[in-house]
Amino acid sequence: MTIKIYKPSKTAMQSGLKNSKIWVAEYISDIDTTTDFLMGWNSSADTQTQIKLFFKTKEQAINWAQKNNYQFYVEEPKVRKIKIKSYASNFDIKRKEPWTH
Repeated sequence: MTIKIYKPSKTAMQSGLKNSKIWVAEYISDIDTTTDFLMGWNSSADTQTQIKLFFKTKEQAINWAQKNNYQFYVEEPKVRKIKIKSYASNFDIKRKEPWTH
């Protein structure tokens, strides 16, 4: 069983950063899913794929995986580029592009 350790990205529906500061350890299954012929739902006999463990730091998640003898890989989070903007910068004299409609 392989464990994927990652930091979830912020949700696109909100501007806040809730749940994006924690690390998640998630099981990656080797077993394929089967499709129900009547309803078309996907199902699997592997219930460990439904389990997610939450940690405060990456090191805690790695230590947990090593202690339980799991193979794991870490996905590093992407760094956000923050551009500081203000409404007054639209009318700045040093603006490179003209502000017109």
